[in-house]
Amino acid sequence: MINWTLKRSPDPSHTEAPARVVTEQLAGRGVAVEVLRAVDLPIGPGVVSEAVREGGAWPAVHHKLLDAEILVVASSAWFGHPSSVAQRVSETDDEGRPVASNRVAGVVVTGNEDGAHHVIGELQGALADIGSTVPGRAWTYWHLGPGPGPDCLEEERGRDWSHRTGRAMAANLYGVARAPAERPVGAPPG
Repeated sequence: MINWTLKRSPDPSHTEAPARVVTEQLAGRGVAVEVLRAVDLPIGPGVVSEAVREGGAWPAVHHKLLDAEILVVASSAWFGHPSSVAQRVSETDDEGRPVASNRVAGVVVTGNEDGAHHVIGELQGALADIGSTVPGRAWTYWHLGPGPGPDCLEEERGRDWSHRTGRAMAANLYGVARAPAERPVGAPPG
């Protein structure tokens, strides 16, 4: 899971809270799970596999992405758009083909404003653009509607629904991730 929260560790991440439901469900099915908080890593904006600046962490994250069968991305919503940290990750291979073929992916969104479905749509589109298969209902979100208010770690309202959809998301990701082992989906022709 790549968490695109704006908060650095060890600050609590409201985005990580509902994402944890998904990762715990995947781990319960025997999936090895690793959580990366992108804001903690020196990742410069760019669309290449190499570090865009000296000491950049993207090559190591890229390697983990290519090794993963399931990718979960988690972002806060900001005025109906993914966090600015989310916009640092995208790339193609040397032939211009997507790098994430034969993988499945899903999305977690949090925020105190409306627009979660818009953010989910943007992120699912980006995941498909890099080659991921995005199963139906491979998303969950938590928000309290427009305007400022309490965060998901402080508010019980909406949490049960978010957790139910998170468990469904994990089940759908796991189910679809098993298929490429038998019938791999290769990268499209360059």
